[in-house]
Amino acid sequence: MTGNISRRAALKAGVGAVALVAAPAVVRAQAKEIVVGGAASHKPWVESIVQPFFEQKYTCKIVYEGTRSLVNLEKMQKNKGNQYLSVVQMDDPVMILAVKEGLLEKLTPDKVPNLANIRPDAVHMDGMWANYLAPWQGIAYNKNVLPNGVASWGDVWDAKFKGRVILPSLQNTEGLANLFMASHLATGKPMSEAEKDTDSGFKQLAKLKPNLLTVYTQMPQAFNLLEQGEAWVIVGALSSYALERKAAGAPIDLAAPKEGIFASPSGICMVQGAPAADLAYAYINEMLGAEVQGKISAPTFALPTNKSVPPPAGMPINATMHSIDWAFVAENRNEWVKRWDREMGI
Repeated sequence: MTGNISRRAALKAGVGAVALVAAPAVVRAQAKEIVVGGAASHKPWVESIVQPFFEQKYTCKIVYEGTRSLVNLEKMQKNKGNQYLSVVQMDDPVMILAVKEGLLEKLTPDKVPNLANIRPDAVHMDGMWANYLAPWQGIAYNKNVLPNGVASWGDVWDAKFKGRVILPSLQNTEGLANLFMASHLATGKPMSEAEKDTDSGFKQLAKLKPNLLTVYTQMPQAFNLLEQGEAWVIVGALSSYALERKAAGAPIDLAAPKEGIFASPSGICMVQGAPAADLAYAYINEMLGAEVQGKISAPTFALPTNKSVPPPAGMPINATMHSIDWAFVAENRNEWVKRWDREMGI
């Protein structure tokens, strides 16, 4: 009967139905991608080193969104329950805020095997995030103007630097080192005590205002001023950007002053509810692995955190390295930023 479907026709229809159901999976497999949020200054090496390596190995696509850590936190907050970011690379104090808001997924060795090879001090809050690099902070300077460099953090308060000093805003994580160093210079307290005496730090920074050319939130513009000689120094500059510019031929260098330098660890985390979770875990695992860290530690001028990767040549390994109490920062940073905005405007 014409109204009946033969067994052969039914089988054909079944095969077609299966094909239609399977097709989207094939398309998804061909179009696998993750969105990674990170620092704008990291975009060149992520896209030139990490991205080609990872995309070829996993047959996928990485979309890297470069901005500030606090902006990445806002993205996760606004999209909670419907995230589009899978992985975020951001600063440790902002990681603490993200953990408190339940925005991160814990990293475990079964999902991230290279976690076992990371220095213990680079794995935080029982695996909520890990550091994949540890850049350092010193004073970037224009070599044409200051051929002998900068011997002390205190030098930049000298009147000869009037209108020639750039500071990172306290909105930027690298800005915190200047607050703590200012307190140390003002009080003579050890750094572990000085960083708790932020009132002395703010008062000392206020004395620097006559020497300020500008305060930045966007690093590239600040370095343009330094390279052109409009600025003589950027105080609290990151090795991962300053030494990259030096290697590219810019007339600048990064001093490790006598009072020491600051560790500024770079963290990586899994977003809670991340799309393409398997790919996201693979990305984090590779960033913590010896192969990727061996590729990126030298061009980023940072210390690796994988125990099997040696530090790159040229690191100031004899300088005193100051660490920062990021939990203390997380508790107080909002008030510090408000005070900064009131007292450090130029």
